[in-house]
Amino acid sequence: MLETPYLLFLGDVPDPLSAKVAQGIRDWRPEYALGQYRLPGCQADMQLPDLDIEAAVDQGAKTLVIGAANRGGVISRRWIAVLKEALAAGMDIASGLHNLLRDEPELVEAAETHGGRLIDVRVPQVQYPIGDGKKRRGKRCLAVGTDCSIGKMYTALALDIALRDAGTKSSFRATGQTGILITGQGVPLDAVIADFMAGSIEWLTPDNDDDHWDIIEGQGSLFHPSYSGVTMALIHGGQPDALILCHEPTRTHMRGLPHYQLPTLEQLRDTALPLARVVNPACQVVGVSVNTAAMDAEEAEGYLQGLEARLGLPCVDPYRQGGKRLAEAVLAC
Repeated sequence: MLETPYLLFLGDVPDPLSAKVAQGIRDWRPEYALGQYRLPGCQADMQLPDLDIEAAVDQGAKTLVIGAANRGGVISRRWIAVLKEALAAGMDIASGLHNLLRDEPELVEAAETHGGRLIDVRVPQVQYPIGDGKKRRGKRCLAVGTDCSIGKMYTALALDIALRDAGTKSSFRATGQTGILITGQGVPLDAVIADFMAGSIEWLTPDNDDDHWDIIEGQGSLFHPSYSGVTMALIHGGQPDALILCHEPTRTHMRGLPHYQLPTLEQLRDTALPLARVVNPACQVVGVSVNTAAMDAEEAEGYLQGLEARLGLPCVDPYRQGGKRLAEAVLAC
């Protein structure tokens, strides 16, 4: 378990979306987020106090969390001095990057010298089985998106809260670094060996009470050439009863791939649903979650109303409006 509170390290990320780990923690566990540490040139701001290591430790920070999620998940050489300073000051370091803390000799030496922990949350802790596709008891909902980094985790968290507020048995099932840092448990799916990816999601969402819902954090996109594999594992391993489509309407191309355009929500629906019905013929698309952060309130409301008329499904921004309507749609399926 990670010691709290956290100092969120944003490094020198080039845009706010590259600090999505820090953003997720700030939005969903604000009580953990003591402050932020930004290097010169950082283009993200969590609207938290800017603290250096000494100030953060004086205020009680226990863990420096790498809140950056850069392409490839690498530890920048510009970060090393700050990370070593944090260890020397008695802090632990937690990271969800593919580039593991324990593979950096300077950090390992500093941790051993000062007694700090290097916590790599993207390292699988379980020997997962190979998926078998057998029907499991309980209910499951999965968020799928037109792109990566589009709001699938926020959708799942908001839906889980709304279901529990309605008195329904519900569990948020984290499948990525930010979700694991928020909840303290889950499967780091994109670090699981390919043959075991679907099985890891079966393990994460086992037999349960007939009226219990597992709300599975989505990853990647079926339409993203770089990250479609994790989405397929979630669809087949998750065996969802309900799908929620996720979209960000102001995107002009796939994340990190300007030569690929986003699919329409109709294309997403008509691609994801047949794949889900391979393992669960009863699966339904029940709603649409739209990330309207780039729109003002009036523009967002008009867009959502038009989209709802077009698709015939409840269309909401669950972070802005709450997840109640999505929860009602899930329970009606």
